[in-house]
Amino acid sequence: MSQTYQPKKRKRAKTHGFLVRSRTKYGQNTLKRRRQKGRKLITTV
Repeated sequence: MSQTYQPKKRKRAKTHGFLVRSRTKYGQNTLKRRRQKGRKLITTV
């Protein structure tokens, strides 16, 4: 059996990064929620 998670920094940033989140309405809501909650990091990478 091979591991299913093969981490890649670029892929992670392209999927969950700040710029991607900022682009959509729902992404912006996510950022807002995380800021409101007081998350130290609001997005990955």
